[in-house]
Amino acid sequence: MQLDDTANILAEATFFDVCDAEQRRLLAFAAERKKYRPGSIIYASGDVPEGAHVLISGTVATTQDSAPNDPVVQHVAGTLIGLSSLVLAKPRPLTIKAVDTVETLMVPRAAFMKLARQYPDLAERAAARLKGELAGFLGTVAEMRGRIRE
Repeated sequence: MQLDDTANILAEATFFDVCDAEQRRLLAFAAERKKYRPGSIIYASGDVPEGAHVLISGTVATTQDSAPNDPVVQHVAGTLIGLSSLVLAKPRPLTIKAVDTVETLMVPRAAFMKLARQYPDLAERAAARLKGELAGFLGTVAEMRGRIRE
């Protein structure tokens, strides 16, 4: 795959709009295209992924240990799987599994963090985006908590 094609895949993932075109090209150089057969585990609960995946094609199911029979299915090209894995080397509470043939672009945490150290403005934009994502998640949890108590 050509470097520009890979950079274009990154441009399709909403999170990577925090990067300018040159920064996406630098990440594209470090990214790795991966293919998974139906039923393959992209990463399992408890794993510490090496980075995040941009869904190129196919369908993945995300399950939580607390709700293994209630998967969330994603199939939109450009979906970023494991956003926090770009900045945190922590075990994941989710299992991501290929439903059908899946192709992803794996962006290594090491490459993203190196780029963030080289470009403080990128680090600021990424931190703001992550903070917004977390605030949205916590807001949803707070809403659910109120419904559970009623």
